[in-house]
Amino acid sequence: MASSTKNTYASSGVDIQKGEEAVASVKDMIHSTFTPGVLSNVGGFGGLFEIPAGYRQPVLVSSTDGVGTKLRVAVLAGRHDTVGEDLVNHCVNDIAVTGARPLFFLDYYGTATLEPDVFRDVLKGFTRGCRNNRCALIGGETAEMPGIYHGKDYDLAGTIVGIVEKDAIVDTQRITEGDVLIGVPSSGLHTNGYSLARKVLLEVYRPDDHVPELGVTLADELLRVHTSYLRLIQETQNLVHGFAHITGGGIAGNTRRILPRGLALHIRWDSWPRLPVFDLIARLGHVPEDDMRRAFNLGVGLVIICSEEQADSVMEQARALHGHAWPVGHIIREKG
Repeated sequence: MASSTKNTYASSGVDIQKGEEAVASVKDMIHSTFTPGVLSNVGGFGGLFEIPAGYRQPVLVSSTDGVGTKLRVAVLAGRHDTVGEDLVNHCVNDIAVTGARPLFFLDYYGTATLEPDVFRDVLKGFTRGCRNNRCALIGGETAEMPGIYHGKDYDLAGTIVGIVEKDAIVDTQRITEGDVLIGVPSSGLHTNGYSLARKVLLEVYRPDDHVPELGVTLADELLRVHTSYLRLIQETQNLVHGFAHITGGGIAGNTRRILPRGLALHIRWDSWPRLPVFDLIARLGHVPEDDMRRAFNLGVGLVIICSEEQADSVMEQARALHGHAWPVGHIIREKG
């Protein structure tokens, strides 16, 4: 016999009014990211953005990504105001390596039950990242989906669109034998390798434990914000043959993606200082070196490929913006 109890959307776990109030509470933050190209307001069905004037052959460049299981660290630590910035910077880097500058960003936030304070903190990160990269946050989706997400977990995804003049696209076909690989430092794990890092580190430490080898709490280390390399890429793109954003797959895996056929990498793995967090993971988890190299950036978040003649100039600019830069290898002919 059917129950006579009245069911509402709210009783099923989805509170539309709370969602509307949460979005309304962050409208000012979102507006703070708007650039002159934005033609729409917060809350419309689609974000409108006018292509800037002055381009002869504008090419739009897009990318979509997530934060991965770094979100579990944010939930365990109760700190949610950095992961949105992580995602913006990650997406910015992915299109910047083509020569593009970001125009606008769209976010997705999915959770079991919307917690307004958590949502607001996440949006703080999104908007801070957008402002820092001069990128407008022009749209997004906030979804309550009990039964898909559970407890305090939530998920994030972001899509970015940028623009580049067709003849200014970074031409990686110029990469040639003898070119130098320059490593630019990461701030830490960035947004990759967290499944392995959590498995190793959270068996030994709690997020708020101070870790002597790191000099900070575990949460402080694991929630360091993913570095944006936009300014460095913009200032050096006329001097180089290619950029590789080091994400999942590590230094070799990501840098190989831009090599012309017939070329290979010679990486000197001992040519830069690894951040202590990577040594800690390897030691505590007895992680094989090959796995460390595939899962993590090992302290290098961007690889720049340039001629030997331009290497000193590129490293000087990288050091001015990011403190350090190292020659970490060179391009060789593929064997066989």
